[in-house]
Amino acid sequence: MTEAARVPCVGVVVLDDQGRLLVVRRARPPSAGRWSVPGGRVEPGEALEAAAVREAHEETGLDVRLAGVVGLVELPGLDDQVYVVTDFAATVVGSEVPAPGDDADEVRWVTRDALVALPTSPGLLETLDRWQVWP
Repeated sequence: MTEAARVPCVGVVVLDDQGRLLVVRRARPPSAGRWSVPGGRVEPGEALEAAAVREAHEETGLDVRLAGVVGLVELPGLDDQVYVVTDFAATVVGSEVPAPGDDADEVRWVTRDALVALPTSPGLLETLDRWQVWP
């Protein structure tokens, strides 16, 4: 039995001044068609923080400022991979009008109640609640 490849990834938990969370609908596997926070794989040689800022911009068109690590999760990836995801808290710098790009079909600001009604990536809501990200 082979050991799963561990792939470093990042997620970005962005709240606006109204306490709404920035979410994207994933365009590709895993979790294609499901809503999640912006994020993705860390490129070789890239710092986690740089990857988080890059992924947020690529998927939402927004520039963000990181405020620290919120938590870490391990998620099943494609094939025999395990995604080791470091999630960062962030705020938007400049315009708060998102536009989908890269791996995102759609992007929007949602309240916790609105997120409950959406099909999300596995464990997203429970993880955000456990990390107490909501105002």
